[in-house]
Amino acid sequence: MRTTYMAKPNEVNRKWYIVDAEGKTLGRLATSIATILKGKHKPEYTPHVDTGDYVIVVNCEKVCLTGKKLDNKMYYRHTGYPGGLKSMDYRTLLEKKPEMAIFKAVKGMLPHNKLGRKMIKKLKVYKGSEHPHAAQKPEPLEVNA
Repeated sequence: MRTTYMAKPNEVNRKWYIVDAEGKTLGRLATSIATILKGKHKPEYTPHVDTGDYVIVVNCEKVCLTGKKLDNKMYYRHTGYPGGLKSMDYRTLLEKKPEMAIFKAVKGMLPHNKLGRKMIKKLKVYKGSEHPHAAQKPEPLEVNA
């Protein structure tokens, strides 16, 4: 009798990948990153275990959007006070906090539970081409976006 393999959290081997976001489309880039963070690219993928790898994104300010999303797409946050809904378009977000645009796009594609919160911690997003993770020897990951 054959049984289905279930990965155990302490048996997962994690790799580090680096992605250059320059000239990539935001949504297509985010889906590729979410797949790596979930671990769906591995044969030992288990839905209830975090089997994903670490992803470093550089040049996040050079990501692009299609159509008129640069001015029409809005990001919302709430201060916690009555009437405290703040909104900003993508062009402003890209100028002020370009890391947040990729972070929020990827976070929306992960599970909305404890497992998703654990997965998003493996995403590192940086403005510019410099990052402090050279000691982990990240492998370049080609994203078709």
